Amino acid sequence: VQLQASGGGLVQAGGSLRLSCVAYGSINSINDMNWYRQAPGKQRELVAALNTNGGSTNYLDSVKGRFTISMNNTRNRLYLQMNSLKPEDTAVYYCNVQDRWSKVYWGQGTLVTVSS
Repeated sequence: VQLQASGGGLVQAGGSLRLSCVAYGSINSINDMNWYRQAPGKQRELVAALNTNGGSTNYLDSVKGRFTISMNNTRNRLYLQMNSLKPEDTAVYYCNVQDRWSKVYWGQGTLVTVSS
């Protein structure tokens, strides 16, 4: 599976961005699709998770109510709608998928910068 993320950019606090991640290859083997982020000097953290089999989602507490993870019907595109952005959301955002054999794949990351 190959992943390509896009949609990052510079936005003012309170603004919105929508990240996209396109999956290529054995997409039918994907079980979980996730968004991670890594801010400068910090560890990478899981922001939002989606299980493709049941559609259940989970979010980092600090983004609950502001971010929404979703996928398209063919399950080859993952999205992260980010609203009410805060400066502390500034990070490189990565899409990540795990297949049915628990193998993990990463996209290349897209930078989100939120100015105050």
